[in-house]
Amino acid sequence: MTEKSAAPDGPEGRLRRFATIWSRAVFPVTATSLSRAELEQQLVPLARRLRDALAARVFDAAEGQAVGAALVGTHCTDPEALSRTLDVVDAYLVLYCGQEDERRSKDELRSRCSRLQHAVAAGFAQALKERTLAEQEAISRAALDARHAVAEALHASEARFRAVFEGAAIGIGIADLDGTVLQVNDTLTRMFGGGFGQQIRGRNISDWTHPDDAPQVWRLYEELVRGEREEYRVEKPYYRHDGTVLWTNLTVSLLRDAEGRPQYQLALMEDTTERRLLNLRLRYEATHDALTGLPNRTLFFERLEKALAAGDGRRFGLCYLDLDGFKAINDSLGHAAGDRLLVEVADRLQSCATAPGEMVARLGGDEFVALTTGTDTEREVDELAGRILSMLAIPIRIEGREITVRGSIGIVEGPAGERSPAEVLRSADITMYRAKSAGGNRFELADPEVDARTITRHGLTTALPAALARGEFFIEYQPLVHLADGSVSGAEALVRWTHPQHGVLGPDRFIPLAEHTGLIVPLGRWVLEEAVRQAREWQQRHADAGPLRINVNLSPVQLHHPHLVADTVEILERVGLEPGALCLEVTESALIGADDDLLKPLRRLAEMGVDIALDDFGTGYSNLANLRRLPVSVLKLDRSFTQGMQRYPVDPVDLKIVEGVVSLAHSLDLSVTVEGVETGAQAEQLRELGCDTAQGWYYARPGPPDRLHTLALVDATG
Repeated sequence: MTEKSAAPDGPEGRLRRFATIWSRAVFPVTATSLSRAELEQQLVPLARRLRDALAARVFDAAEGQAVGAALVGTHCTDPEALSRTLDVVDAYLVLYCGQEDERRSKDELRSRCSRLQHAVAAGFAQALKERTLAEQEAISRAALDARHAVAEALHASEARFRAVFEGAAIGIGIADLDGTVLQVNDTLTRMFGGGFGQQIRGRNISDWTHPDDAPQVWRLYEELVRGEREEYRVEKPYYRHDGTVLWTNLTVSLLRDAEGRPQYQLALMEDTTERRLLNLRLRYEATHDALTGLPNRTLFFERLEKALAAGDGRRFGLCYLDLDGFKAINDSLGHAAGDRLLVEVADRLQSCATAPGEMVARLGGDEFVALTTGTDTEREVDELAGRILSMLAIPIRIEGREITVRGSIGIVEGPAGERSPAEVLRSADITMYRAKSAGGNRFELADPEVDARTITRHGLTTALPAALARGEFFIEYQPLVHLADGSVSGAEALVRWTHPQHGVLGPDRFIPLAEHTGLIVPLGRWVLEEAVRQAREWQQRHADAGPLRINVNLSPVQLHHPHLVADTVEILERVGLEPGALCLEVTESALIGADDDLLKPLRRLAEMGVDIALDDFGTGYSNLANLRRLPVSVLKLDRSFTQGMQRYPVDPVDLKIVEGVVSLAHSLDLSVTVEGVETGAQAEQLRELGCDTAQGWYYARPGPPDRLHTLALVDATG
């Protein structure tokens, strides 16, 4: 050990201080012959393991579990020893052992420290359970030996009986077949409080009934005294003389006389009170939130599962609450203030759910649930949600500030037995986000149709990355036709998804999801490369068809990607397609209010010779004067311009609008493409109005690339 590391302010010195604090905390409740200093030496390596686990690159819960198990090995088996250990780890581990870790923030270290506490508690509980099982096995053997010894002693001599009876390490009592207690040893007397031996003797066993007795206890007792069984074992509680409860593992055996007739009953008792209290405490900690004291996710799911399994007309109602804007409060006031806010919210929620069949739980973070069960939950759950929102509306005072908390609630209500807990919670979660999207501070009722769409959308979102890797996408092409002579000038590339369950999906089903997840960038690059390659193949197969241009849609997300220009140039050069054969379509809405930084990549592409088309023109609210500053060479009129031309006679106002837009575009040296052409009359009218290019079902629906080549070939040879 170096002087630096051993110094009081060095890592080893701080570790020693942590171990000292730990030993001082647990020593008073430790059943050991060691001195406190000796106990501290045993805790130093455990403290080192906690420090290393705190700083490890990858968190390993097994380290914390090992420390919890080792704690039992040092005879720190009292429940209070675990509680004090967890308090010390919570208060001092990061303070003394986290200063050297510059890779993680204090919040990250605190989070990891919390996970270590859970791991230590789990390891402690498991080790104590294993130790208890071993002790129980030893006690069971001792009890069996004691039974035989007592039976033999009763048939031998009084002196031998007394030696065995009084020297036993477990409580022993003897009663006659009527249930009158004849003898108890000192161990049993101490278990009941000590000094009450005379009060126990002479009492009847039936006096020791307890409300928590297992149903079979007294049936087994009756069978034994009738000679129908030789022994039975149960877990049984007793009231001590001071009113407290004594829990025991009880073994009752039938003793027969030399002729085999039932004569006495022998009770062997092991005091399990402390172990039971520890198990209850560990169970409580495992099922309740450490910050708020509310039931946690584990206990909530147990209750929900029980509610959903109920029959006979039972129903349930669930409110799923998420606080609006909690992250902003947490970030501005700090985590300590955020925690106090959550505690206050939890208290208010508990005050809202006090009726029988109601419970509140914290699922984590700022997410809470309130559950109500019964036969009239349709009304009760609405009232419960209303009470919650009303209670949240009352300002909360934290650090001298009054904070008003808002919440969004998703409500699921229905009969028991129709859905699983996971399905109910998923529906509530979806509905809660619907309430949040509607502005928050409100509740919404679950809608199965909306749930189904959301679940499908979520499934598509999660399947997108693998779909691209598996090659589930393909492209269809819709011809672009010169209105002047009807020749095919090119095509628009339209991506499709062959989904394993849902079949072929159009871009409207998955492009918004790809934009939301960022997958639109690799997907868009793939579409661009496939379309450019196809355009080059068309050119090579039939040069007489003329220069076929390929139009590719560009997502607003792609516009912000720094490699847009480089990727486009690289694909064109690698495939061997001239920039003038490519047209990138950008929606009008994506360029409304666009600044120079956003327009810069489009300008660079336009300078290279790539055409830029302003797609869906007429659906946005852009100022027509702004067309001058946009690097576009094509206007694509939205299909809404042509819908009015399907009527007869054509509305002259519609004609004037299209004529005006075309005139404006041509004055700015922009060509005009019209979408949604479905009839020959429409096509002729648009040609007369001066439109340059058209696409729509009148010419062809989107289809495979070979069909476009055939159309182009017909134009070239016709």
